[in-house]
Amino acid sequence: MILGITGTIGAGKGTVVEYLKKKGFIHYAARDFIVEEIKRRGLPVNRDSMTLVANDLRHIYGPAYIISTLLARAEKSKGNAVIESVRVVAEAQVLKEHGAVLLAIDSNQKTRYERITKRGSETDHIDFDTFVAQEAREMENENPEKQNISVVMMFADYHIDNKGVVEELHKHIDHLLTQVHAR
Repeated sequence: MILGITGTIGAGKGTVVEYLKKKGFIHYAARDFIVEEIKRRGLPVNRDSMTLVANDLRHIYGPAYIISTLLARAEKSKGNAVIESVRVVAEAQVLKEHGAVLLAIDSNQKTRYERITKRGSETDHIDFDTFVAQEAREMENENPEKQNISVVMMFADYHIDNKGVVEELHKHIDHLLTQVHAR
C-alpha cells in the first residue's frame, strides 16, 4: 500500500507519518528531498527557500517531479509506504494514477500555529501573521508548478479533521487502514 499525505501546515501530517512508521510503513518525505537540494545550493533552510527550491525543481523537471521521484523509490521498496507531503495537483494525480491512497489532514488555524511553535523545526520560527501569509501562498495557485493545497486536498480519498488528542488521530488512522484494506 502506498499512502500519500497532504494537508495544511501544522495539521498533524508528521504525527500521522510517525504512527504509520510504527506500523511498518517506509517514509518518503518531500521535505527531506527539498532540504537536501536547499543545502546543495547553499541556501538557508526556511519555508521561503523550501518553496523557492520546490517550485524551481517543478519548473525544471515537471510539476510532479518531487512526488514522482519519491513514488518510484516507494514502488521499489515493495513494502507499505507513506509519501509526505503532497502539495501540487499533478503530484496528487500521479499518486492516484499509481493506485496510491491520498489522505488529507486539517485542523483550525490557531491550533495549527500553536503546534508549529511547539514543534520548533527550522522552518517554524515565525509569528502568526507570517504563518497566515505563508499558508495563503501555499493554499491556492493557478500555476500548475506551484503549491495548491486546497485543490490537492479535494483529490483526497480520506479527510481527517485533527482537532483532538493524538490518541484520537491514531484511531482515525487505524479506521482508515481498515477501510483501505477492505477496498
